[in-house]
Amino acid sequence: MNLLYKSYYFASYQCDSNRCFYLDFGHKKVKLTFCQLLSIRQKVQAINLDSHFDKDLNYNGIEILTLCNREHLFILDTLQVIDLKQLIKATFGMMELNSLVTHS
Repeated sequence: MNLLYKSYYFASYQCDSNRCFYLDFGHKKVKLTFCQLLSIRQKVQAINLDSHFDKDLNYNGIEILTLCNREHLFILDTLQVIDLKQLIKATFGMMELNSLVTHS
């Protein structure tokens, strides 16, 4: 298993032998296909961070994220959401860099 990116709260891994990805949430590792990883990227990008700083829109500053057809449920605070957004962006960036290096 190869580490793609590690942030303060989370980490992402790529497993070439099983052709899958893992997101490590600290207390739980979630095994993902590439399609599931794309789905998570879509969900994470859709999170409105501005609402976390507006008490009228998001009083508690939490986000509920379901993954893999509701198989996994995560409750994230504002700092974790920011960190997860960075992790997803960096993970796809590392995959892009890896593909450029291996195909050159």
